[in-house]
Amino acid sequence: MHISTPSCILRTWSVSDAPSLSIHANNPDIARWMRDGFPSPYSRDDADRFIAMAQNEQIAILLAIEVDGEAVGGIGIHPLSDVYRRTAEIGYWLSQKYQGRGVVTDAVRACVPVVFATTDIIRIQAGVFHTNLSSMRVLEKCGFEHEAVHTKAIWKHGQFLDEHLYVLFRDRYESRKEPNARTLN
Repeated sequence: MHISTPSCILRTWSVSDAPSLSIHANNPDIARWMRDGFPSPYSRDDADRFIAMAQNEQIAILLAIEVDGEAVGGIGIHPLSDVYRRTAEIGYWLSQKYQGRGVVTDAVRACVPVVFATTDIIRIQAGVFHTNLSSMRVLEKCGFEHEAVHTKAIWKHGQFLDEHLYVLFRDRYESRKEPNARTLN
């Protein structure tokens, strides 16, 4: 998959991304917003393992965020299962060097129509730590609605955090789209 946006390219991960991934992801200020499965420190071996997993993924959409010719972040949409099988979770991260430029907003805006056009998902959700105001703003700019606060749902670095749940429904998204809007593939 390859999607161009005004500020970045979203594409499948490549083995050649490992050096860049291990540099840009190796930052405790990025890991603090991520689930514990995101290593910190982030080594070259971690990058190699992640890329191998991403290349073999059959269900989720896992894309590199490329800026200036190198992978500087990632975005993923993970379909849930069982009774939640029509829901997907979106998550993303971006190198500090590229934050504040609208890159993640462009990435989310580009992924949403692909998910709705290629799957039977009717709901995309994101859980955000209450301290991550920038991520909340990205989701709001992309049309996600604040649905709930899960109080003390997260245990990270020895403290409880609230989780803010944001959601975007297919029918509401489609009713807001311009009639001539096109889906990028």
